[in-house]
Amino acid sequence: MGDTLEFNEIYQEVKGSWNDGRLRFSKQNVVYKSSKTGKVDSISAGDLNLAQWRRVCLGHGIKLGTSTGNVYKYDGFRDTDFEKISEFFKTNYKLELTEKDMCVKGWNWGTAKFSGPLLSFDVNDNSAFEIPLSNVSQCATGKNEVTLEFHQNDDTEVSLMEVRFYVPPNQTDERSDPVEAFAQNVLSKADVIQATGDAVCIFKELQCLTPRGRYDIRIYPTFLHLHGKTFDYKIPYPPVLRLFLLPHKDQRQMFFVISLDPPIKQGQTRYHFLILLFSKEEDINLTLNMSEEDVERRFEGKLSKNMSGSLYEMVSRVMKALVNRKITVPGNFQGHSGTQCITCSYKASSGLLYPLERGFIYVHKPPVHLRFEEISCVNFARGTTTTRSFDFEIETKQGNQYTFSSIEREEYGKLFDFVNAKKLNIKNRGFKEKKGMKGKIDEYSDSDEDKHDAYLERMKAEGKIREEGNDSDESDGESDESFNPGEEEDDIAEEYDSNASASSSSEEGEGSEDEGAKKKKAKKVKVVKERKERKPRKEKKQKDTGGPKRPMSAYMLWLNSNRERIRSENPGISITGISKRAGEMWRELGKDDKEVWEAKAGEAKKQYDLAKKEYKESGGGATSSSKKDNKKSAVKKETKRKSSGGDKDRDRGGGNDSFKSKEFIETSESSSDSDRKSKSKKKKKVKESEEEEEEEEEAMSTPASSEPESD
Repeated sequence: MGDTLEFNEIYQEVKGSWNDGRLRFSKQNVVYKSSKTGKVDSISAGDLNLAQWRRVCLGHGIKLGTSTGNVYKYDGFRDTDFEKISEFFKTNYKLELTEKDMCVKGWNWGTAKFSGPLLSFDVNDNSAFEIPLSNVSQCATGKNEVTLEFHQNDDTEVSLMEVRFYVPPNQTDERSDPVEAFAQNVLSKADVIQATGDAVCIFKELQCLTPRGRYDIRIYPTFLHLHGKTFDYKIPYPPVLRLFLLPHKDQRQMFFVISLDPPIKQGQTRYHFLILLFSKEEDINLTLNMSEEDVERRFEGKLSKNMSGSLYEMVSRVMKALVNRKITVPGNFQGHSGTQCITCSYKASSGLLYPLERGFIYVHKPPVHLRFEEISCVNFARGTTTTRSFDFEIETKQGNQYTFSSIEREEYGKLFDFVNAKKLNIKNRGFKEKKGMKGKIDEYSDSDEDKHDAYLERMKAEGKIREEGNDSDESDGESDESFNPGEEEDDIAEEYDSNASASSSSEEGEGSEDEGAKKKKAKKVKVVKERKERKPRKEKKQKDTGGPKRPMSAYMLWLNSNRERIRSENPGISITGISKRAGEMWRELGKDDKEVWEAKAGEAKKQYDLAKKEYKESGGGATSSSKKDNKKSAVKKETKRKSSGGDKDRDRGGGNDSFKSKEFIETSESSSDSDRKSKSKKKKKVKESEEEEEEEEEAMSTPASSEPESD
């Protein structure tokens, strides 16, 4: 057995909510890391004095107790994990993992036992349920009743709000009240904040960004009290996850950020972060409201009774000692301006993004903290409003996306190097390298306006294309004759042809006017570029449905014979789960076993080659292509017949419509409405015939549907 045991998807109950994470047993300690918050619980191996294996709702669970009175419960184990965990505990912890049955009778009468931070309700010496007393927010007593109220958890759909216990009177000792004794046992371990005693220290009128306002902060041994003009907040120390000390970009102010889980509440608003803003120039002389012996015994040299220095240093130092958490500061990152943050916008509010050693934090409104381990990928996107900025997008493994926009492009090189050094997955890196866009990357790190801007050049090129398209549309609107150069010459010759039988005298008298009209018309006719012939479509490879099927690989043959066994060993497994499990089993399969299936696959391949050879010798595979060619030629003949018939009809009807008198030509420079309608109909017919021909050719080139061949 190895030195460690690791388990994924192990759940821990936190105020009615199941949070998953990873659990590791090692020789020195037991470590659990929550996937949601990243909080790490470490239990020293020497402190363990209790280990129980229990059947719970999520499979099996382990209950661990320590010599200090703390209890830890982890669920989500399989039945097969008991043996190896039990052996590991005996070998490394010298502790026996005992099996403990739970009472499932549903009785509501039993014995209440207080064991450390838990209230256990037992029926016949078997636990029916356990209540962590740290979840209790209030305890009220009646004549023979004790009512427990619990903290509400916003992450759960259903929360337990209240439990009532009936406590029978004590017949033997009338002087002691069992109800009060029960309530005192609950309150001694409950998370009920009572401002008893004096504060350790008080900081007056501190500027707070979230929640907004100025607050007096009173530091008590077990909780933090924010007292403002409108609201008061009491924050116990266990919900404090992290502390951050961040320098402002102006180098004259400091942010002190306190991360909370669960958050503090004000109505429907939740504050997951407490952000204080300090000036670096503000100093303070601080005296703790404790004796020097108590300070030394309680804080072990971290604090002293009399301290002086900057205000932000004193607040952060006191909070670090009381909360017992490390203070996170920015790492080695330096932006283009030499500061450790980047100015950007998030959700239409401007703020500062700090790249840390293990994550990103954005302050403020709303504050965001993203750890590297919960980031799926990042993306560098072009700014939507200007080429002088870009967007930085972060996508988490849970599917959430955070977009930090309006970042100056001078920051691109520094931020890209930082992300690359932290080995984060860059979503659009491969695309940029494939398209040869390294010039754009360099462009972000230089603010010279005279340099070539590829994005601007692309916009100019698109503008030229639109202008050319508008010119061609205007030319079509000025003269219908310019649509088809082939028809244009015939129509002009018919319209302006001098007819001797019409009126000889009018031709002589108005010859000069007729010539002027011809010149005017000839100038307006524009030459339209010839339409480019479309490239012939590549013919799709026709599938031969009558031929022999391709043989299966060795893995597919093995999978078909073992699929039912995998399904029976893992009841309720999904199709993707079967594939995943089969891949693992195939990799673990021995070389000799694989050779058996590879031999079967080789035999199947030989049979397939032989059948394919016989099929080709018998003339298979040639009939489908000949049918396709015959059908294509028939379609082409039919469309040709249609187009030739349309030309004849146009020639027959063109004589009456093409004649125009001189009076009409002098008064109007454009064609008549009847000509426009007739020519638009002709265009429509030609277009429809072309579309029908393309559709028929595409239908003929598409292979018939066939059964999917197995690999």
